Amino acid sequence: MERTLVLLKPDAVQRDLVGEIISRLERKGLKLVGIKMMQLSSDLLDTHYSHLVGRGFYPEIRSFMQRTPVVACCWEGIDSVNTVRLLTGITKAREAAPGTIRGDFALSVQTNLIHCSDSLETAKAEVERFFKAEELFEYTDALETFLSSSGERD
Repeated sequence: MERTLVLLKPDAVQRDLVGEIISRLERKGLKLVGIKMMQLSSDLLDTHYSHLVGRGFYPEIRSFMQRTPVVACCWEGIDSVNTVRLLTGITKAREAAPGTIRGDFALSVQTNLIHCSDSLETAKAEVERFFKAEELFEYTDALETFLSSSGERD
């Protein structure tokens, strides 16, 4: 079963949207297997956003991501990486489709509420970056048989 990382950014925390966003992911049928609130260090952000570090706008991103703690979540489910990305909407939030998290609640590229992994490879690295093995849980979801067929879960 796929796992993916979601970070609820400082704007989600400040705007009291953490519960709303988590509810949307739960209602879709994804299983929450890890969650914690954390203050992000400069080192962690520099690693996480290594592809942006040399760009002129990166200091503003780092500053924004350190304004408040974030809520880190690990979600599990069939095709979870793509599913979360579809629920989230495109990065440029004012152009995100209505019904998506960004489409319903955000206007900005930077203050767009949520980070989600963009591929299986990235998800694996990001989950390992933000969670220790003992912070992730294996359990049977009582609703699993009502969310997908047994062939989809294999």
